[in-house]
Amino acid sequence: MPDEVRAVLLAGGEGRRMGRLGQGRLKPLIPFGGSCRLIDFSLANAAASSLPLVVLLSQYEERRLMDDLRRTWWRRDFRVHFGPWDEWYRDGVPGPLPGSDAPPERGTADALIRKARYIFEPGVRDVLVQHSDHVYRFDYRPMIAQHRASGASLTLAYQRIDPRYVHLFGMVELDSVGRLTRFVEKPSIVTSDLVFSAFCLFDAAVLHRYLEQLDGTDWQHDISRDVIPAMLAAGERIEGYPVQGYWADIGTVERYHSAHLGMVDPSVAARPDLDTMPRTVAPAVSRALVRDGSGVRRSVVPVGLVNAGLVEESVVFPGARVGAGAHVTRSVLLPGAQVAAGARLDSVIVCEDGFVQGVPPPPVVTGAGR
Repeated sequence: MPDEVRAVLLAGGEGRRMGRLGQGRLKPLIPFGGSCRLIDFSLANAAASSLPLVVLLSQYEERRLMDDLRRTWWRRDFRVHFGPWDEWYRDGVPGPLPGSDAPPERGTADALIRKARYIFEPGVRDVLVQHSDHVYRFDYRPMIAQHRASGASLTLAYQRIDPRYVHLFGMVELDSVGRLTRFVEKPSIVTSDLVFSAFCLFDAAVLHRYLEQLDGTDWQHDISRDVIPAMLAAGERIEGYPVQGYWADIGTVERYHSAHLGMVDPSVAARPDLDTMPRTVAPAVSRALVRDGSGVRRSVVPVGLVNAGLVEESVVFPGARVGAGAHVTRSVLLPGAQVAAGARLDSVIVCEDGFVQGVPPPPVVTGAGR
């Protein structure tokens, strides 16, 4: 079964909504949780689900991303496929990356079309679409089994959330047997508390047909805004699959900060599972949740942290240092971040170059309901 599933990873975003956190680095490679990067979650999920290969769909500074993934995810039983540059990387040819005359991709569906030859190969029965900025642990195999058993053209993952935030996602409505009846990307009027968790499983032939039909039309080149609505309007069988446990779309600074605070807040029931994640940030350095230690209270910190101050309710990456008398609370210190002696930092992200990025409060949402 795994060989018949082609996983594709959408990793083309520039991270413009991430502020200084997204400057000078690729969004998929933004550090997360003290030990890994955002992109590692989807790759780890695919590997743990016995999917042997994931096709990378990216275009923004591809060379940097591919060089990194070749170093961190080049394994005997699992690897990332680099599309038109895959053979070049496999052969290890030195020198500049060969150029491409492909037009720029304008959306998630465009990415699938431009890399179609590496996705819709003979023997590929289903296409699993993933995103590189989603934090969650998930075994795709039960979802694949349900998808096959139902005969669905598309099975999309969904989760129940606070109705106040549905407008930020793709809203999902299902009938009594779990079939999709309505899908609205970022709705202005909220009528459901279910949202698309943005990973889904397509019948490969059906997806290819809809992409070909939409290509060249007046469309938005997007899976959520074009492909799924077109399939729903045509009466295709679309099944929902519930996502239990933690899932987060890290699309903004606020969400990034909030996800980290949830790791150290005892009142938060669901939190990301980092214990089974590969350590791609300072792999030789262990991390631990310290509830009450010397200069550390209820924080995730690396073993051997250089800390001459007080760190509370925060996440600290390896290589960060806290100066004498400094007080850091509800913050994230990135790898190599330096906190000056006597500094008082609350609800910020400290970058490697010392820049302190404040975190805006979440927007006030009105008029949202079931």
